[in-house]
Amino acid sequence: MSPAARRGEADRAAKIRCDACPVLCYIAEGRAGACDRYANHAGELVRLDPLTIVESAAEHGVEAVPFLTGAEGTGWDGDLVGAGRPFITAVGAGTTYPDYKPAPFIVSQKVSGVDMVTVVTEGIFSYCGVKVKIDTDRFLGHECATVRAEGEPVGHVMTSEYGSRMLSLGGVEHLTGGGKKEGRVTCDTLLKLCNREAVELSIDGGATVVVEAGRAPVVNGEPERLMRVGCGSATIGMFAAQWLGHADEVIVVDDHITGVLSEHQAGRLLDIPPSGIRVKGRKSTPGRYFQVAAPGTGWGGTDVEDPLTILRDPDPAVARPGLRLLMVSTTGEQHGYYVLNDDLRPEPAPLPEALRHSVDLIAENCEPSLCSVLFMGGAGGSLRAGVTRNPVRLTRSVKEALTYVSCGGARAYVWPGGGITVMADVLDMPTNSFGYVPTPALVAPIEFTMRLSDYVALGGHVERVRPIEEITGGVVRRVGPAGEGLHPAAPGNYPWGRTGG
Repeated sequence: MSPAARRGEADRAAKIRCDACPVLCYIAEGRAGACDRYANHAGELVRLDPLTIVESAAEHGVEAVPFLTGAEGTGWDGDLVGAGRPFITAVGAGTTYPDYKPAPFIVSQKVSGVDMVTVVTEGIFSYCGVKVKIDTDRFLGHECATVRAEGEPVGHVMTSEYGSRMLSLGGVEHLTGGGKKEGRVTCDTLLKLCNREAVELSIDGGATVVVEAGRAPVVNGEPERLMRVGCGSATIGMFAAQWLGHADEVIVVDDHITGVLSEHQAGRLLDIPPSGIRVKGRKSTPGRYFQVAAPGTGWGGTDVEDPLTILRDPDPAVARPGLRLLMVSTTGEQHGYYVLNDDLRPEPAPLPEALRHSVDLIAENCEPSLCSVLFMGGAGGSLRAGVTRNPVRLTRSVKEALTYVSCGGARAYVWPGGGITVMADVLDMPTNSFGYVPTPALVAPIEFTMRLSDYVALGGHVERVRPIEEITGGVVRRVGPAGEGLHPAAPGNYPWGRTGG
């Protein structure tokens, strides 16, 4: 063996090898692995973040998390998680890699006289992503358009919902199916979004948007304020009575369904006569028009900056000089008031106070624009094997509602069909619930709670069950509602360096 090889062998012997993920880092004393989650402390592999416990915050006048209902001593009502006890989350618990290892914590406790077990693990999710709901009328991009971070493709645009745009980010195709940089950037983007950090995304053929869970989106540098009250037709249905007697025609400009008051059923029921004002686009049902303009960041999510451009020439047999026209967007943020002149052309005029009140009422009924981030992942072999030696039994137990699934203590929606595909709102989870491994993959907490008898029946690792008293006395982080700390975090701010795997 050459001197260089011997030195390399000696250096490696002075390190310990982490087996918490497939990277298998060699970590020197006082250093952390590539994931920044495990470190070498005096020759022992340690988890840097403390185990997180969700506790009741009754003394603060709030509940801990939404699903914690009922009280101790009142009889079990079927809830697998109760408010009168601490709940062990998987945040800071550690992973089950390699797959055959039992979950790091399998905790037992009594709930209203029922023996319960919670199995917690931080899963390594290669098959994962986020679904992002962005409350905005602005055009972000066409369906299926590629979404990029740092120039790399990380997802695509999904559907437009009622006042919101949807993005699907991440997934195994981006994490492992593209180039090395694409996988790294995708993993970093998912990690930031799940940990409630801001991320700038660009959409091919569309906008640049800054997304942060629980915050207003920033579209092309402009913060959004309001989510639309409804489409143009719905807006007319809600506020037609407010305009009666103050305007002869109202047009609510909307990218999807533009409404015309006098033609709309609401206008007819109020006996508003035809105005002769005609709108471009494809007529649907009376008073409802599609495709009056192209999508954009202007009025009502269109590319319109001057609303008069969506009008055709008025019908001279019906329109008349002096006719009063209000044009308004679906948030009330853009509006214009016009009076037809002798040539039947709309001329701008000061907005009457009564109409100003109606415009303000539209805005008042709009909800604040927010970004919502939902983590979505498939619980595969390593997660299930950490719970039971016969993984399919766990899947069946979840489908039969015998096992309750949560993510960091937050209620998880389990998709129907095969497997255990979960989705959880990151705002319901404790702060910094997510980590990563540079394979690349996200590390996310997941908990399975069930009766002890059901755990035995599905072939669980019964010999590894520990009472909760053994867990809560150690180094833990205790949090209350929405991840807010009730107690200071346990010591753990060590000057760790980082060593690549």
